[in-house]
Amino acid sequence: MKLGVVGLPNVGKSTLFNAITAAGAECANYPFCTIEPNVGIVSVPDERLEVLTKMHNAKKTIPAVLEFVDIAGLVKGAASGEGLGNKFLSHIREVDAIVHVVRCFDDADIVHTGGKVDPLTDIEIINLELILADLEACQKRLEKAQKAAKTHEKKAVAEVELLKKILAHLEGEKPVRTLELTKEDSSTTKHFFFITNKPVIYCANVGESEVSNADSEHVKVVKNYAKTENAETLTISAKIEAELSVLPDDERAVFCEELGIPESGLSRIIKSGYALLGLISYLTAGEKEVRAWTIVKGTKAPGAAGKIHTDFEKGFIRAEVVAYTDLVTLGSHSAAKEKGKVRLEGKEYVVQDGDVMHFRFNV
Repeated sequence: MKLGVVGLPNVGKSTLFNAITAAGAECANYPFCTIEPNVGIVSVPDERLEVLTKMHNAKKTIPAVLEFVDIAGLVKGAASGEGLGNKFLSHIREVDAIVHVVRCFDDADIVHTGGKVDPLTDIEIINLELILADLEACQKRLEKAQKAAKTHEKKAVAEVELLKKILAHLEGEKPVRTLELTKEDSSTTKHFFFITNKPVIYCANVGESEVSNADSEHVKVVKNYAKTENAETLTISAKIEAELSVLPDDERAVFCEELGIPESGLSRIIKSGYALLGLISYLTAGEKEVRAWTIVKGTKAPGAAGKIHTDFEKGFIRAEVVAYTDLVTLGSHSAAKEKGKVRLEGKEYVVQDGDVMHFRFNV
């Protein structure tokens, strides 16, 4: 999973990125501090791995990972090439989902490009630029589709009608993700790679004193806007996340509790990202290693096996499966087997989150 962290200059993007990835992206108080995208690979927190590692006395523990991409600050006019617009737009097309950081804190020492803190205007500036970029891409694709449709080929004709519908929606300054489409049209639209079709998490970056105040006026504005897109809003203080990132795990938990934060911003972003993209994790466990593997919800056993190696999918015979909760409750794989909790599943089995799996294959 690749998440693109976006926002206007000086909203706290790079500060948040540094905190959650410890990648050391340059952070300064001037626009376009971030020019090329900084990339950080982070481990997905999963308490189940630690439990399984102890149970199997495993030599290695390998968590699932995701990629955060800190993309250059966007400005008004980016779609027509202002600032670093074209570079920004090319980078954002490559991510799976967007973390849109919105400034919701007042600080006279940090310049705001618009002269004042105004979350709604900030959101609209970025979203409009992304819509304008998609509008241009949609027009170009429509022109090609119309030429292909002259042959009256059914698929091309259907694509023209779909693109016309999307174009009208974009001309109304609405992102593609808010357009109501049939399941078939929605599947087709994904292959168009429109930026505004990507799912979004709006991240309200608040001051340190407001991190536990979900009812601040600025945060309310962000939440109300997010509701219009059925998107989620997370309230996070980038400054606090930066402080948390340098603390040991035990101290971090105490600090979060003192501040009234249930868990770190990283954990909340990851959980939201998984939910947005329909992702789950299955587990493999043994003396050699315990590992988490990320798959799309609804993936069948052979496809899950293919995450480990393509040979596993090609030569799939069956999967040995036990639910994590059953395994932990009974204390060992042999005990789970005795109680009939270890199952042999075939090619049609749909993998569930937390399944502990062992694949049998023959190539």
